[in-house]
Amino acid sequence: MATETEEPRLTVDELAARAGVTVRTIRFYSTRGLLPPPVIGPRRVGHYGTEHLSRLALIEELQHQGMTLAAIERYLDQLPPDLSAQDLAIHRALVAAWAPESAEEVGRQELERRAGRALTDQDVDRLAAMGVLDRAGQDTYRLDGGLLRLGVELLDVPIAHETILASRTVLLEHARAAAHDLSRLFRDEVWGPYRERESDPDHVAAMKSLSAHMQPLVIQALVTAFQRSLREELRAAFTTEEP
Repeated sequence: MATETEEPRLTVDELAARAGVTVRTIRFYSTRGLLPPPVIGPRRVGHYGTEHLSRLALIEELQHQGMTLAAIERYLDQLPPDLSAQDLAIHRALVAAWAPESAEEVGRQELERRAGRALTDQDVDRLAAMGVLDRAGQDTYRLDGGLLRLGVELLDVPIAHETILASRTVLLEHARAAAHDLSRLFRDEVWGPYRERESDPDHVAAMKSLSAHMQPLVIQALVTAFQRSLREELRAAFTTEEP
């Protein structure tokens, strides 16, 4: 498994094959500034890494959400410049969570093929604890393909199964509270005034645009705030004060 400290090692053709896009698409995204430039190696060959793969996956997910290319550009421009490939994968997984239900039933062989590795029963239990899949029967699973890549990467992180379950409970509780408060704010401050101005064509058009793009933008704000807060909390927890 690639790590964030590895040097970029993919050619543009290899990046295109791994991401499931064309070389032309990669070059187009690069000219629009959606992808960082490659590292130029010997013989002037550009090499790409995990950050490029994660960015391509995030762009694809935002497109699935119905965002235009211009909206995606604005979304990526507002992300912190120091996001790692792992951070981008988290963004992509959270954006995917807003999409319509995408779970599908797969067998053990298909699950392992998509994961790109053999999976032990313990691995499957950990993926279930992360919400990546549910058991549907004997060696049959309901899989959320949008979360699989991130879940497989986390399998090698040394975290106990019980800790994953406890973490998921904490996150769900706070996520539900945030969703409740945001929904109430939207209802009171946005939807209410809209109902009063339904006859205004410009306001109706603005509301349609907001509805189409609100969810990914809210996710971006939430995950960015969470990442910054988590870093501050971890820094404070593991920094030893000088005597």
